[in-house]
Amino acid sequence: MRKWVLSGILASEETYLSHLEALLLPMKPLKAAATTSQPVLTSQQIETIFFKVPELYEIHKEFYDGLFPRVQQWSHQQRVGDLFQKLASQLGVYRAFVDNYEVAMETAEKCCQANAQFAEISENLKARSTKESKDQTTKNSLETLLYKPVDRVTRSTLVLHDLLKHTPVSHPDHPLLQDALRISQNFLSSINEEITPRRQSMTVKKGEHRQLLKDSFMVELVEGARKLRHVFLFTDLFLCAKLKKQIGGKSQQYDCKWYIPLTDLSFQMVDESEAVPNIPLVPDEELDAMKIKISQIKNDIQREKRANKGSKVIERLKKKLSEQESLLLLMSPNMAFRVHNRNGKSYTFLISSDYERAEWRENIREQQKKCDFSLTSVELQMLTNSCVKLQTVHNIPLTINKEDDESPGLYGFLNVIVHSATGFKQSSNLYCTLEVDSFGYFVNKAKTRVYRDTTEPNWNEEFEIELEGSQTLRILCYEKCYNKTKLTKEDGESTDRIMGKGQIQLDPQALQDKDWQRTVISMNGVEVKLSVKFTSREFSLKRMPSRKQTGVFGVKIAVVTKRERSKVPYIVRQCVEEIERRGMEEVGIYRVSGVATDIQALKAAFDVNNKDVSVMMSEMDVNAIAGTLKLYFRELPEPLFTDELYPNFAEGIALSDPVAKESCMLNLLLSLPEPNLVTFLFLLDHLKRVAERESVNKMSLHNLATVFGPTLLRPSEKDSKIPANPTQPITMTDSWSLEVMSQVQVLLYFLQLETIPTPDSKRQSILFSTEV
Repeated sequence: MRKWVLSGILASEETYLSHLEALLLPMKPLKAAATTSQPVLTSQQIETIFFKVPELYEIHKEFYDGLFPRVQQWSHQQRVGDLFQKLASQLGVYRAFVDNYEVAMETAEKCCQANAQFAEISENLKARSTKESKDQTTKNSLETLLYKPVDRVTRSTLVLHDLLKHTPVSHPDHPLLQDALRISQNFLSSINEEITPRRQSMTVKKGEHRQLLKDSFMVELVEGARKLRHVFLFTDLFLCAKLKKQIGGKSQQYDCKWYIPLTDLSFQMVDESEAVPNIPLVPDEELDAMKIKISQIKNDIQREKRANKGSKVIERLKKKLSEQESLLLLMSPNMAFRVHNRNGKSYTFLISSDYERAEWRENIREQQKKCDFSLTSVELQMLTNSCVKLQTVHNIPLTINKEDDESPGLYGFLNVIVHSATGFKQSSNLYCTLEVDSFGYFVNKAKTRVYRDTTEPNWNEEFEIELEGSQTLRILCYEKCYNKTKLTKEDGESTDRIMGKGQIQLDPQALQDKDWQRTVISMNGVEVKLSVKFTSREFSLKRMPSRKQTGVFGVKIAVVTKRERSKVPYIVRQCVEEIERRGMEEVGIYRVSGVATDIQALKAAFDVNNKDVSVMMSEMDVNAIAGTLKLYFRELPEPLFTDELYPNFAEGIALSDPVAKESCMLNLLLSLPEPNLVTFLFLLDHLKRVAERESVNKMSLHNLATVFGPTLLRPSEKDSKIPANPTQPITMTDSWSLEVMSQVQVLLYFLQLETIPTPDSKRQSILFSTEV
């Protein structure tokens, strides 16, 4: 352990020496130029800016040259204490450097403003890279490098603590290291007495110290690329930082990318002509592929844990999981959150939740009412360094960062009834949206209709929301703006106004009893009444065996088509016809939940063969009709792709040879019973037509496959790979995810085929189905 600690110190010293060398490099030519008729800086300015840097370099070069051979020729008896004692005795040079530091920085700043050549030099100081690094040099600014000695001296005692911890009391080094630690601590306490008042001078108003109010990981859009950032909201400024890569067991460090004083921050475009950057969207297929990988790795981790394999294997898998989840988190968000500096630049973040975007805006606006601002470059560097200690969000919100005993969240279906809301001051057009967390970030899952000109909307709408490891339900209440001139132009786009927002934790214990639970969410004086009911995945996935011969829901498709003397069930034809008449341009058709009461009314009407069903449909929201069609396929006692053939479809889609895959998938499809095949091809044509309007309805072939895949393929319980009484809820969850992904892939495969060749025996039926 002593050798490892010392090896870490050597690596750190090597880097530090390269930084000091980078500072010394321009010193010689600058001094030479100072004696000419065209000096870049005066001799006095050079002396002030680079004060004591040569001396610090000599001290640390001597220390490094003494330590290196001793670590190379290591034995338990090896002594190094004398080197650390000597280094501690030379800390007086640091006292001089720290006392001059503020003046050095101010001088450097003034010289940069006055001389473009020096400004160019000070931004491009090249430090040679350490042996581990592949690059030859790294670029640093003068400001960054001049802070290195200040940072170094404040960390000096940490190194000695580590070394002492692993040095036996009986070792000759022990008293020497204790002495070095005592000198360092005394020196540091005297330095801190001087540095602390400076830190506290970073005040907001007189007597008020700068405080951290909120911090979070966010995705920043930088020249079209997505970058993971950690953002910090202080009482007087908004700071965007990047977490530096940790090398050789070093502690976490941040790099300040930019900051905006709150007095200069706005959410409006500074210049109306300023172009809104294009948000590079990641295809759903890629995001789903990441989710598949995440589920597979989680499965592997559980398997290794049960097999009690070595922790190295699990650690390796956890590392892979972390990489995949970080990638998903980076690629998923696509809602713009823009901040503008009144004195110049604009910055764009990508967020997945309108709730979070609103929360950031509220917090910033609230603080802008009461803040003042002043910040020197030294203070900025110190503030960035302090972020490591101040941060409240320590981990990227991934499942890998959850403790083993932490709730994995809920998997299944959450039924939510949004009843009504009270507390609005004036009549307006109001609607709500619901968000839940999934794979570590929040997504919008449902939206009520707009209740017009009221202070007390009564929506009474029920939604069924699929949960994937969810722990929180959020609700946002909006005022719909129909008058385009009144719209607030934030983020360069028209937005409806958020009137209130709130959230509830989804407690697995409280939701286990499967009954409706009423709750009231209070937000900004507004109260929204909700009811929630949870059905776990193992119950929600069951297809019930057919017990009735009348009606159409829950009855075998062959029985219904025979009774109706049709090739395609009447309910399928009617729903498709109505959606093609007026729902093809509905945003999120088939994805957005319809009102549950409307769906149940239509279900009942189709079951009793109500002659007025077409009139009912014409008066209903088109999402309810889409929901009825999905419910019909979901309640079939056997999936459209049949229990018998389901395993073959799952194996066929996994084939890697495209020719073999096509042959297998088409032969399987044509092996379906006639009513199943004809109904599927009829639906397939319809879904392709829906996807042709993707630019308007936002429903791609992949989106449609995601919605319909499990509905058409999910087998009856006896054929599912899901255990009936899972003892390992997380494993069940992830195997379920993999099964669902496979179902989506099967449907997507057929949607992407331009034509489906069929043998003559089937052709007549196919032709008939497309005519219908």
